[in-house]
Amino acid sequence: VQLQASGGGLVQPEGSLRISCRASGIRVGINTMDWYRQAPGKQREYVASISSGGNTNYTDSVKGRFIVSKDNVKNTIYLQMNNLVPEDTAVYYCRVVWRSRTYFGQGTQVTVSS
Repeated sequence: VQLQASGGGLVQPEGSLRISCRASGIRVGINTMDWYRQAPGKQREYVASISSGGNTNYTDSVKGRFIVSKDNVKNTIYLQMNNLVPEDTAVYYCRVVWRSRTYFGQGTQVTVSS
């Protein structure tokens, strides 16, 4: 199982960014896929998830601003992040639990700063 995140970068406050996570070895269409993030000096935290059926969940701090989606053909999940604030600055990771093992991708850096 490999998870390849991409699309991070520097964005101004109130800006938008979309990050992606391409999976191999598993199918995003039949697994629940998660986004996590880790800010400097903090523990990794849950951000959002999308189930095999397309149901989504979000942590409270991103509800109404972030949207998680997936493309089963491309075997990729996305995180559309809108109205970004400096507190969203973190390394973002995609995650899957498959056959009782947890896999994290290598992460992509998102920095929100003016």
